[in-house]
Order: sequence, then structure tokens, then C-alpha cells
Amino acid sequence: MKATKFVAMLAVAGLALGACGGDDDENDAASDGTEAGGAETTAAGGTDTTAAAGTATTAAAAEATPCPTDGFESISIGLVTDTGKVDDKSFNQSAWEGAQAAAEAVDGEADFIETVASADYANNIGQFAESGANIIITVGFGMAEATIVAAAEHPEICFIGVDQFQAAPLPNVTGLIFPEDQAGFLAGALAAQVSESGTIAAVLGTDQVPPVVAFKEGYENGAEYINPDIEILSTYHPGGLDTAFTDPEWGASTARQAIDNGADVVFGAGGNTGNGALIEVAKDGGDVLCIGVDTDQWETVEDAHPCLVTSAMKLIDDGVVDLIEQAAEGAIPTGNYIGEVGLADYHDLADAVPDDVKTAIEELTPQVLSGEVPTGYQP
Repeated sequence: MKATKFVAMLAVAGLALGACGGDDDENDAASDGTEAGGAETTAAGGTDTTAAAGTATTAAAAEATPCPTDGFESISIGLVTDTGKVDDKSFNQSAWEGAQAAAEAVDGEADFIETVASADYANNIGQFAESGANIIITVGFGMAEATIVAAAEHPEICFIGVDQFQAAPLPNVTGLIFPEDQAGFLAGALAAQVSESGTIAAVLGTDQVPPVVAFKEGYENGAEYINPDIEILSTYHPGGLDTAFTDPEWGASTARQAIDNGADVVFGAGGNTGNGALIEVAKDGGDVLCIGVDTDQWETVEDAHPCLVTSAMKLIDDGVVDLIEQAAEGAIPTGNYIGEVGLADYHDLADAVPDDVKTAIEELTPQVLSGEVPTGYQP
């Protein structure tokens, strides 16, 4: 499994419910963090830390019977991307990297199908179901309904739905979900402290996807926690699921507009759309800073290096590996499986973050993860 430096990781029950819904009691627990565990933390750029990924499950998950895999002769993994490419340098790519690493770890095989339009979700899942895949990974909130339908039609197959909250546990579906609001909160707190203009921005995918909303609101609330008077320019892509994450030109033009309006830190959270924002910000040669999303985008978006101070990560690849390794041992836990989040290393821009800001983020991180400092996100 890939080792990554980051500020903090989290794997606790209930917190990711805020990203995707649930009943009122569950949402209250998610937003105030009362079920948070005590993961070890470190400042960005410091020593690696380790948290037990997905070791906690929600109450709903505990009621489900794990998807049995001990009868599989071998593990055959099929991954269906959300709209966008498997090399999107963001969540699709991270899921695919996890599938590949898992296949190697369990001596199995993995393949993928790229979804062009949301109307193709069911057909693409069906291709893997008919070709003999016994674990199918579907990536993105938009694929949740098609995943549930396919799982009912193919009870012999185990399904992993990335960013798909399971309100009612099914015996062969695992929702790999994340507390995006907490990663966003820490990113916003950092942005507010390194901003010199007092104006920051976020260039986002669609608000039809709860994890995007969680990132955005966490970011805004984290910034306001540091500076109540900060100006925040947040913009959702106006399109639907088919275009919101595959429009780097819009991302670039929206980031440029934010810069023209005084923003000196820009958070890009929207697949290739967000990548377009990061690359546009980088053209200013470091005068404006940027923050990536989903993975450590220092490793995936080289063109963003001049501005990329950190990334608000969801460790999708690690979560996929963890689940498939458990499959190889005989069963995948069903219901909701909570993945890890954190801020990536500051890399070459460490000098752009004053020492007192690094210390402040280091001290704030466990407070956010424990719920002592709530993110304020209300799904």
C-alpha cells in the first residue's frame, strides 16, 4: 500500500454520514463529531502517520451480513468509472489505482470501463456482471442507484460503491464513504491563514453530489473559523453529472475570474474541472496558491506544482485495497465503510506556509477530527 505524508487521517463510524445523508440522529452525530475516534496526527510535511482504515462501521453496516467471497476461485475486479477518464488525476484514477494494487496483492485481475454518459451506468456495470467479475467497483455518487439495481440482480457479485452512502444495508454492497467536510475544513483553515488578500475561492463540481457540497461547506466554515471576515468566492459548475467533472476549460476560466476578483488561494474540487482551475492558478507562478482534492495532486497534476500548497485528500485507493484484501480473506463488510481523509504534504511550497500556521494546523487537526471543533456541515 502506498505510503503518503499528510496532516491527519480518519477512520471512524458515523462521520461520513454527513456527506451522503441519513436519519436525523445520524446526521446530528456526523455534524458534531461526537463519534470521532482518536487517530494520531502530524503536521503536513512531518512524519507519516497511520490510522486503521475502515475499521469502524456504522450501525447500519453492523446489521448486514458480509458479502461472502470465500467461494471465489480467484478475485476478478471490474471497475466502472463515473463520467470522465480513468486517468482523471482525481477520484476515478485513485479508485483504479486501488483496484490495480488490490489485484496484485491478492493475485487477482482487474479491468475498467470508462463511462461517457450517465445513461451508460447500468450497461457498463452489466458488462462486468456478464463477463465474470466477482467484485465490481462503481465510482461516484451518481452511480448509486444503478449499483443497487445491479446488486439485486446479481447477488453472487460483491459491489463496492465509492462515495455511495448505504441508507439500508444490502448483503452484497459496501459503500466506501468519507468525511469530506473535515478535510475541507482543514483546507479552509489553512487557506485563511496563508491568504494575504483576505479573499479565497473554491472551484467546484456539481452541487448534485453530496461529497462536493461537503468539501465546499467544510472549506468555507474552516476559513471562517480562522477569519470571520474572510471573503469566499465559491462556484459550482452549472452542468449536471455528465459535464461537471470533465470541464477543465470552465474550471480555468472560473479560477481566473476569482483571481481577478482578489482571491489569492483557490481550492479546486471537481475532477478534471478542478484540475483546470489548479493549472490556471499555476500560471501566476506562485503568487496565488492552490489546493487540490481527493488525492495528493502533487503526484498527479505536475502542472500545478507552482501553486499547489496541499490537497484535501480522500484515500480512495487505500480504501479499495483494504476492502478487496478483506474479500480475499473470505468476506467484504457490507453497509458503510469509512475511509480516511487528510491534508497532503506541503511539498516544495512548505516555505509558503509560516511556521506558526503549520503549528496551528497541527493543533487544529485533532480538534476537528474529534469533534471538539465541529465543521458546521449540515447535510
